[in-house]
Amino acid sequence: MDAVGIEVEGHPVTDIFPLSMDELARLSYHDPAAFRIDPDTMTQAQRAGMAANRAALAVYGGPRMADPALRGRLATISVPVLVAWGESDQIVDPGYGRAFAAAIPGARFELLPGTGHLPQLETPQLLMRAVWDFADAPAAR
Repeated sequence: MDAVGIEVEGHPVTDIFPLSMDELARLSYHDPAAFRIDPDTMTQAQRAGMAANRAALAVYGGPRMADPALRGRLATISVPVLVAWGESDQIVDPGYGRAFAAAIPGARFELLPGTGHLPQLETPQLLMRAVWDFADAPAAR
């Protein structure tokens, strides 16, 4: 689901770390206004949690958000895989998603319309339909 971790020529992963909350939302959602977070309305604990999440992402994701060995590990996957991707994702575009799916033998790529980088938040029903359809497909068994 709109994953990162491989390097795909011509499809860079957006560097999210210098972005403001509004800039990040604009790139993350098909309809950013519906998911806007106003930090001024958050508690100190919520703001601290967001800062800690971002710091953790910087450590395990690094500035490039890529693991040079990941593509090789993806090639060893031997179970059915659905790679779902938001058509409006501007953090990692759908071309990146297609390359991610192509790195996994037999993976199915599903483009989710009207969806950005976070389908689980923006279009959960559409995502669940894609997951259930994949799970019900004979090739997925």
